[in-house]
Amino acid sequence: MSHKIYPIGIQNFEKIRNDGYFYIDKTALMYQMVKTGSYYFLSRPRRFGKSLLVSTLEAYFQGKKELFEGLAVEKLEKDWIKYPILHLDLNIEKYDTSESLDNILDKSLTAWEKLYGAE
Repeated sequence: MSHKIYPIGIQNFEKIRNDGYFYIDKTALMYQMVKTGSYYFLSRPRRFGKSLLVSTLEAYFQGKKELFEGLAVEKLEKDWIKYPILHLDLNIEKYDTSESLDNILDKSLTAWEKLYGAE
């Protein structure tokens, strides 16, 4: 029997799955949330799994079926469609002026235009 390591401090779903960390499967709930809702406000305390949920959703919407092998959503999802992902992490810098926020938004928009094209 192999011993799995707890992913303390790791909020990246792909890393958890690829590196064999212990993972509690909540993908059936994620699937239900995706298929039945429209907008969600995630209000939970610190260290409560918000970033991991966002990372899991990102992998799901990128159509990375291989990461969900053996999890509930593997049997629930039939199509595995890839969608463009616009991930904006506002924790990477301190924004003490509106210009600093404008800069990160501009960098992100430029990167997304290169990745997905601009019309």
